[in-house]
Amino acid sequence: MRDSSAPLAAVPEVAAALSSEEPIVDDMQGGDLDRVMEIEVASSPSPWSRQVFAEELARDFAHLWVVREHPGAVAAAFLNFWSVADEFHILNLATHPEHRRRGHATRLLSRVIERADRERARVLTLEVRRSNVTAQTLYRRFGFRAIGVRAAYYADNQEDALVMLLDVL
Repeated sequence: MRDSSAPLAAVPEVAAALSSEEPIVDDMQGGDLDRVMEIEVASSPSPWSRQVFAEELARDFAHLWVVREHPGAVAAAFLNFWSVADEFHILNLATHPEHRRRGHATRLLSRVIERADRERARVLTLEVRRSNVTAQTLYRRFGFRAIGVRAAYYADNQEDALVMLLDVL
């Protein structure tokens, strides 16, 4: 369980990744779709279609955010999550290859956890490829733990997914 009395920026690894000149986290708009598709295709062996992202934008319980390195810049990273009842579920988090190692995924993950805490969500969950050790390391830094496996979850290569959970409250 996360110590909710300590702000995430107080976690040394998180604070180091968040610069004093913070990039902007915005709600994704339809005009961001082309760039989000670029990021998705560059980041995923089995990318979502443009139609899936458009459908996500239309769902009341779905939230899509982008990071812009400065006002007016194209998206450098994005996050898609659902909030349903007292649970948040991360569906997709990716950073454009040219913008990696700048703390964008950390920033997005920090913001979604803060929102889950503010909205009194009980848990935050996600699935991650068993082979994606980099993402698992990021999630573990925030206190996520593996709670199960979805066998042959990914259609492209039948790879297993680890189910990870963070207790928010």
